[in-house]
Amino acid sequence: MGEALRRRPHRGRALCAAAAVLVVAGAGGWMVLPGGESGGGGADGRGLGSVGSLGLPWPDEGQTSIEVRGVGSLGSRGGREPVPIASVTKVMTAYVILKEHPLDAGEQGPRITVDADAAQESHSLSESTVELREGRRHTQRELLELLLLPSGNNVARLLARWDAGSQQAFVAKMNRAADELGMTRTTYTGASGFESSTKSTADDQLKLARQAMKQPVLREVVALRDTTVPGVPGTVTNTNRLLAKPGVIGLKTGSSTPAGGNLMWAAEAKSGAERHLVLGVVLGQRAHTTPTEGLAAAIDRSGALIDAVQRNLPGALRAKEQVGS
Repeated sequence: MGEALRRRPHRGRALCAAAAVLVVAGAGGWMVLPGGESGGGGADGRGLGSVGSLGLPWPDEGQTSIEVRGVGSLGSRGGREPVPIASVTKVMTAYVILKEHPLDAGEQGPRITVDADAAQESHSLSESTVELREGRRHTQRELLELLLLPSGNNVARLLARWDAGSQQAFVAKMNRAADELGMTRTTYTGASGFESSTKSTADDQLKLARQAMKQPVLREVVALRDTTVPGVPGTVTNTNRLLAKPGVIGLKTGSSTPAGGNLMWAAEAKSGAERHLVLGVVLGQRAHTTPTEGLAAAIDRSGALIDAVQRNLPGALRAKEQVGS
């Protein structure tokens, strides 16, 4: 697939028949009360509209989109032109793998044999890879950890071949999944995000983040700060250093020279006994510099946004301010 984006028919946004869900503390995660998806008001009519009342420090470049599940959108900045998203792509890779091969929380799943291509790609100096040995068998869960924590491009392609026989066939599944989620400005051209022709928007990736955080295994994996995998040397560290911040529970980094720094993130904001899931996507920070510089900017700016939401959301909800759209 080339650089040209596939334009999908525009879909009108369906109106929710019921109020949006309210996310509260529950055993092992968030309890979602009956209702629609986020956007507009919460279950008790609370909405978040005048974004200024939350004092959000929006990045002055790239794209950003944030929402609070069960409360509403905090807004978007930076336009809707599709841009390269680098390894944020791997969230869709993991989503499709788990859609095709579901796992329960804590389950390891089938064993997958490392092929010659994945082992050879381990030694690449031009992309992010994980050391894999040909013939070694890893569980599906282990490969998801190697995909999402250290961001192994060779792991992404291995999973694609295992699922669909070829990366090209798997990419077709990724794009079908994007269609199903209403990601009309997204085109995937590879399973890893290495290709700069894989493009999306912050708004579209936020749609994927909602679904990703509904997957128990995905939630578990993206919250890990590090892990060890049999047959892989040393400790495997998550590239998302924001996980060291209180309340941050995911999701995925991405960086390259064309894409700059990108971060899809998930955090909790507490308001009394309630625990709200906040989702955000920050794209295109310090594009065309170095991947390291871009990622540092994306992480720092996302951290500032999370701080502001965690600090100001409880008071806004208590006051029933209209601080959302």
